Amino acid sequence: MIPAQKLSGFHRQGHAWFCNAGLPSDITISIEDITFHLHMFPLISRCRKIARSHEESKNTKGKTLTIELEEFPGGPDIFLIVAKFCYGFRVELTARNVALVYCAADYLEMTDEFGEDNLLPKSESFFHKSVLHNWKECILALQSSEPVLPRAEKLQLVSKCLNSLSMMACTDPSLFGWPMKMYGSFQSPGGSILWNGINTGARIRSSESDWWFEDISYLSVSLFERLIKTMQKRGIRPENLVGAIMYYSRKHLPGLGRWRGEQGGKTRTVASFSLSPATVDQKVLLESIEKLLPEKKGESFCRFLLGLLRVALILNVNQTCKDSLERRIGMQLDLATLDSLLIPTYSDSDTLYNTGCIERIVHYFITIESNLTAFSPSSLEMQASPSPESLRKVAKLIDSYIAEIASDANLKPEPVRALAEALPDPSRSLHDGLYRALDIYFQAHPCVSDKEKEELCNIIEFRKLSIDACAHASQNKRLPLRVVLQVLYFEQMHLRSALTGCLNTLDGEIAPTAAVAATSLGDTAGEIVQRDGWVKFVHENKVLKVDMNRISSRVGELEEEFSKIKQEMKTVTKSHSSFSSPRLIARKFGCKLVPRPSDAQPESLNRSGSVERARRSLKSRHSESFS
Repeated sequence: MIPAQKLSGFHRQGHAWFCNAGLPSDITISIEDITFHLHMFPLISRCRKIARSHEESKNTKGKTLTIELEEFPGGPDIFLIVAKFCYGFRVELTARNVALVYCAADYLEMTDEFGEDNLLPKSESFFHKSVLHNWKECILALQSSEPVLPRAEKLQLVSKCLNSLSMMACTDPSLFGWPMKMYGSFQSPGGSILWNGINTGARIRSSESDWWFEDISYLSVSLFERLIKTMQKRGIRPENLVGAIMYYSRKHLPGLGRWRGEQGGKTRTVASFSLSPATVDQKVLLESIEKLLPEKKGESFCRFLLGLLRVALILNVNQTCKDSLERRIGMQLDLATLDSLLIPTYSDSDTLYNTGCIERIVHYFITIESNLTAFSPSSLEMQASPSPESLRKVAKLIDSYIAEIASDANLKPEPVRALAEALPDPSRSLHDGLYRALDIYFQAHPCVSDKEKEELCNIIEFRKLSIDACAHASQNKRLPLRVVLQVLYFEQMHLRSALTGCLNTLDGEIAPTAAVAATSLGDTAGEIVQRDGWVKFVHENKVLKVDMNRISSRVGELEEEFSKIKQEMKTVTKSHSSFSSPRLIARKFGCKLVPRPSDAQPESLNRSGSVERARRSLKSRHSESFS
């Protein structure tokens, strides 16, 4: 049986190729480590470069001409296709080899001047008619041009492929009509793939705006970057470009898979099965991707940026890239979530989380927040929030972040204070979240001194604590005494304001606005009163309690004395029946004249009434002074 390579007109022996013409070769072409033993006439009749080398050579007849082709496009495999074409054998041009053959024909100057229907115009015609109008073929040709990129750029092959791809990406595939040859196979009007006119039942998701994400993800970083820029110039919607960038990044940066959210991977298209996966340098990819990202806002986009920042810290990309990612995240920090902010420390630091990075992001949020309305909100999920609302969201987010990282045993008070003070005062309407975070930190770090605790507690505005938070703080043994006194004072101010409001509502004497004014007045007074006033107030309460106890004991003594007098009166009444005359008894014992029981009873009753009135008067005066 004849070998297949002999039927094609050439056969290989080791590192050498020979023609099966049966004539001795008179020219040797050397490419890399492969040599081709060919004949002069077929080559010089098609290739200007070889013909010029033959004319310049001084070889006499009978000697073999040796030519070394340096940096030949496509290497020995493509030159074999060129040799077959020169010998008149059938050559099959495909999307995979047309760019290489085109560049090789240009390298050898195989124009129409050296033969009609030469290889250069033939490959050019195939490229324009069969490649540029087909999505799959165009992707394959662009990917295969990677090894000969400088020459392909010179011949404008790359730019033509990029323009064609961008045009097809921004055009609805359903507008192409039926039958549509989009992925190398005809489709029915319903979108099913036809094979030899038979409906296979397989469907292509060509009606969605993201149908091309999977295919372009097989391109190299440089070609992908150029394609995105070409699409931007053509006016493709920004959310589609961001979606393509996110898809490409998640495919080649495995670390982003954790922060993918609800968005899953897409089904492979028919074209992707013919493509070869691109070899990507992750560090170069991340630095290139960052430059392609638009200045937009969005919840999924913010989550994606935080994922990129994590990977950037792991890969240790250049500082410019890190700063740009932090700035982009800061512009939309109000759309971030707590779990995405928990960025671990990938350096030699003792702490678990990178608090310095979050502090810089908050700084960017404060400085760039006022300019967010200048960005176009026309894209998907990209809306600029009102400044006060976004400030409150970020304040709540940062308080939750501090509470989450507070359990880190190596976390120092300085980063906690820096994060808490990073936001302006109006950003927190209530300081309950900040108090909770600091309380968790004090509980996890019992060795923190009272001075450091006071410095952290000074960040809290106690007048902005709710009644429940004040009640908890007043009984919190982890807080310094001075802080507890402040909480007690403002707790009393809250209660006084609440009581005033209730009384005004019940009595109906003061309008509802007066209650608000009273609350504001109480808050203002609370700001003026200093620590000495709080101590004096507590001291007065203690003095009143002591006076109350003293008065109660005195009233008890008076009641005991009154009961003794009553007992004596009963004894005198009983003894009256045994003696005829009390006056005689008095004279007998040498005592003074005592009054009769009938005379003494009104006096004793008057005395008991006066004691009872004194007791009630003391109690009423004490109650009034205490209240």
